[in-house]
Amino acid sequence: MARKKIIAGNWKMNMTPSQAVELVNTLKPLVANDDVDVVFCVPAIDIIPAMEAAKGSNIHIGAENMYFEEKGAYTGEISPAMLVDAGVKYVIIGHSERREYFAETDETVNKKVLKAFEHSLTPIICCGETLTQREQGVTIDFVRQQIKIAFLNVTAQQAASAVIAYEPIWAIGTGKVATTAQAQEVCKAIRDCIAEIYDEATAAAIRIQYGGSVSASNASELFAQADIDGGLVGGASLKPDFGQIVNY
Repeated sequence: MARKKIIAGNWKMNMTPSQAVELVNTLKPLVANDDVDVVFCVPAIDIIPAMEAAKGSNIHIGAENMYFEEKGAYTGEISPAMLVDAGVKYVIIGHSERREYFAETDETVNKKVLKAFEHSLTPIICCGETLTQREQGVTIDFVRQQIKIAFLNVTAQQAASAVIAYEPIWAIGTGKVATTAQAQEVCKAIRDCIAEIYDEATAAAIRIQYGGSVSASNASELFAQADIDGGLVGGASLKPDFGQIVNY
């Protein structure tokens, strides 16, 4: 069975609630494509207004992050139950910016992944190397380590429903894009890693996105690769271009 492509926009720290509604309304007709899963991962404060604006469309609203505890004295955090109650289906976990600026580690990513599955949320699990790591030839080893720790104690059934986003850190927002061959090579290595942890069937089911300066001009070539099942799109998800990426 062919894997359904999944194109997710990561809005990062952009768009006020009223701007979010405006953007959803602008993009709604442009991303109307039932052949792919379309997800807008938006700032927490935008989730509910964006959800309202997206009603009746093919757009799923996702979150950019969540905490790994059910509730409690964690000022400023969002719990999985809050996301579920708001109607969220997807949550980005372990984005390189979260790792870099907010001290997230492979271990906290794993805790969040387990907690997401507990609440039937689909995690979009991020991995990717720095420019130094790529230049030193440790990309595959490094990404495999991130994946192995992220999936610790995750069942095969859970893993099959997960989404992995491979984003080379050196290509995020820089305009530099991994070549199609580079992107495919790492996405294949990730799938092989999942096959090692679980089995071929799980590896064949899991969806792997490429992220890092995805644009309307390179989307169709990237998404045509055997192991690339869509994209996690940053800057371009805030513009009408996102419609062209979804309809690649």
